[in-house]
Amino acid sequence: MQTSNRYPTREIQVGGVKIGGNSPISVQSMTYSKTADIKATKEQIDRLMFAGCDIVRVAVSDEEDAKALKELKTCISLPLVADIHFRYKFALIAAESVDCIRINPGNIGSKEKIKAVVDACKQRDIPIRIGVNAGSLERAFENKYGATPKGMVESALYNIKLLEDFGFSNLKVSLKASDVERTLEAYRMLRPLVDYPFHLGVTEAGDLESSMIKSSMALGGLLLEGIGDTMRVSITGELEKEVEVARSILRYSGRQKEGITYISCPTCGRLQADLVPLLQEIKQRMPTIKTPMQLSIMGCAVNALGEAKHADVAIAFGNGDGLIIKRGEIVGKYKESELIDVFIQEVLATEQELKK
Repeated sequence: MQTSNRYPTREIQVGGVKIGGNSPISVQSMTYSKTADIKATKEQIDRLMFAGCDIVRVAVSDEEDAKALKELKTCISLPLVADIHFRYKFALIAAESVDCIRINPGNIGSKEKIKAVVDACKQRDIPIRIGVNAGSLERAFENKYGATPKGMVESALYNIKLLEDFGFSNLKVSLKASDVERTLEAYRMLRPLVDYPFHLGVTEAGDLESSMIKSSMALGGLLLEGIGDTMRVSITGELEKEVEVARSILRYSGRQKEGITYISCPTCGRLQADLVPLLQEIKQRMPTIKTPMQLSIMGCAVNALGEAKHADVAIAFGNGDGLIIKRGEIVGKYKESELIDVFIQEVLATEQELKK
């Protein structure tokens, strides 16, 4: 099992985003509007773009959705993936406009139908994601293995081989279950057997709290083992939260060297300030920073001096006043009413130093 370096995978391209190889791990999300509603779908895609999403997927539920993709593609900036279930003909229409097709082999139909999708994608040089879901395996694998990691992996291997036999290898693969254990086991089982890039995700992960926990355990665990090339955090909630949580998982797993990492002390009897609202205020007021930085927010001097040694900039709240600390050295002592302003100024100055 690898613990630091990523497993070597071949590189594919979805629109302008490279996936696999040495490419950065990309973040994906999915709209929830009816795709044929161009205005609403574009609005959601724009929100995702500004949140930092790299690739967007849309549902193609009927012919109206499929035909709308051409117009939608002309008015968005993100690479577009069409999500196809059951009706392979929608994939044939979608392939004329989008940057990638996602199919679930468990419900797309016969070999002939899959071949038709493959031929359409081959003709336009766009990749296919083989999206295996534990809840919708082909009947043969469901009957033999049940909705198990083994069944998911056997389904993926069968469909990879099928597409390869059709002369197609422009692939990425996902193995999604709704729980952490099966998700981890399936990806771990398949990873040494193929060199295609992996799309990571926990399907039907629930609301924000549930999804954050499941996704952090499953996706974060896989990333720490060097597994994963692109990912989506599925949340029943606001679109931007999917991107925010995914970026945090990448950052805290060490796979994304970008943005601020916050360190803050736990609540305890030594706190000399109401740290919870102060931390929230700092995060709300902090400008968007892409430079990798570690910021420490502490509620007393006991933790502050020790923890702040490894932070680029730290703030230590006291009883009505506090310290600003930079790389372990005290910058100054200020009244609490001034602390956050001075802290943000010091963070911005430090960012400029780090950019040089």
